[in-house]
Amino acid sequence: MKKAGKIVIGLVCVGAFGALMFTRFTKKEEPIEAVPNPTVVVQTPETGNIELSTGLTGTVEPADQVYIIPKGSGEVLEVYVNQGDTVQKGQKLFRIDNKQLDAARITLNTTQVSLNDAQTSVNRMKALYESGDISAQAYEQAVSGLSMAKLQYDSAKLNYDTQSENTVVTAPIAGVLEQFGVQVHDMSAGGSVAGVVSGAGGKTLTFNVSERVMKGLNIGDPVTVEKNGTDYSGAISEIGSMVDASTGLFKVKATLGDADGLASGTMVKVYVTAEKADNVMVVPADCVNYSNGDAYVYTYDAATATAKKTPVEDGLIDSDKIQIVSGLSYDDEVITSWSKELYDGAAVNIQGSDDSAETTVDSSETTAEETTEAAETAAK
Repeated sequence: MKKAGKIVIGLVCVGAFGALMFTRFTKKEEPIEAVPNPTVVVQTPETGNIELSTGLTGTVEPADQVYIIPKGSGEVLEVYVNQGDTVQKGQKLFRIDNKQLDAARITLNTTQVSLNDAQTSVNRMKALYESGDISAQAYEQAVSGLSMAKLQYDSAKLNYDTQSENTVVTAPIAGVLEQFGVQVHDMSAGGSVAGVVSGAGGKTLTFNVSERVMKGLNIGDPVTVEKNGTDYSGAISEIGSMVDASTGLFKVKATLGDADGLASGTMVKVYVTAEKADNVMVVPADCVNYSNGDAYVYTYDAATATAKKTPVEDGLIDSDKIQIVSGLSYDDEVITSWSKELYDGAAVNIQGSDDSAETTVDSSETTAEETTEAAETAAK
């Protein structure tokens, strides 16, 4: 009885194993899905211009700036303007109590009296000379005295006028009154600076650059100024030829156009073209890759329909394009799109071409027929 049970169990095991083997060799496997070739975009190199801008810091200054310097000294008696006022050329700013004016007035009055006396004397001497009552020498002396009195009066008048002008200080140019703090009862010293008038005509920009940047600048080159989100345009008007010993930089000046929103002394951001390359070969910047510092692109080899890794020498680069110095011709088709399947020798399809639907099938793919044949062989 026990022997019969063992036989039954053995038959069951053999049957199960046979079923397992039959299923293994007769089951139809689905074919592996074909992997399509990556589709890429290509374009030939173009001729273009590249400008490399650099950001600097500059200071806004008035185009014209003249100091207010009184010629006379004395106490300030009246002030007619305030700091920040817009003034016209010749407009009165303040008046000082010039003691020299009083002395000049006295001298002028004295010489005026002397001149009148001399004129009266000549008139009287002339009548006497004509009647023969005095000699010619006496008459000539009277005339000489009149001439001397006239010279003394003219000198006194000039001094008085000068002192009068020195008493009232006026604006040397039209513009905005800056750094002006004169007040009544202040003592004004002749030859000292009482204020500054900034011309209303325009503004200039001053900034410093390195020697490398300086060599790429030219008179008339455009500059862009940015302040509080607003851009202003200008042009370079002066390039310094001597380096500042303390900074090692060169001073550059630019004229600004409509810059009413920029106050004198304001610090601004300045953008200038540091380097540029005109009429050079360019390609999209995104298509250039680097390996160990060496630049390369992928080009399309039409003969083999594959991507080719092509070393290049790059030049200037801006936000969207890069200069190609060597390594490409204008007939080369440069792959400008990116794919993780892209490598040297990779089969690719060109976007929009007739063969863009081609696929690459794995050589290890097993068809249903091959699976069936393997099962039949195993069964035998």
